[in-house]
Amino acid sequence: MDEKDVVGVPKGPSRGAYLKSHTEALIKDLGYEKACQISGKSKATLGRYFSTSPEHADRFMPVDVVAALETEASFPHVTKALADLQLIVLEYDPTKVQSEGGLNTDVVRLSQRFANLMAEYNHSIEDGIISLNEAKRLLTETRQIQHVLMEMKLHLEDETAK
Repeated sequence: MDEKDVVGVPKGPSRGAYLKSHTEALIKDLGYEKACQISGKSKATLGRYFSTSPEHADRFMPVDVVAALETEASFPHVTKALADLQLIVLEYDPTKVQSEGGLNTDVVRLSQRFANLMAEYNHSIEDGIISLNEAKRLLTETRQIQHVLMEMKLHLEDETAK
């Protein structure tokens, strides 16, 4: 029997099988035809990425292919599996997509979010104590700032790649 850690994530050799099962879920989420089209890989190659047979045990999907497929999938299956293996908790919100516009739009959004955070902080600290609900609202605003900063980073990387 495979050894498991506290949260049920496999340890040892079964880690590869865990990743392969999530790779299979990603491909099946999209369907083979669409996965082949997006990745530029053949059906056979995609099948090898999740095959648990000994000759394919050390073969995993390249990270750029995972990123391309997960952009179109309904859920980031492989990213979630990688986070699970490192005992990292990810927050996934399918309603959040990279914003249209560019760096100027991002700067405006960042300013607005930072103003919201400061307003929330000022409200929370008025009585000298930050309650649990106030802390949760501050955390929500902080996550929103992180999201805007990530979009800024992506826009800047796009600009520098030109």
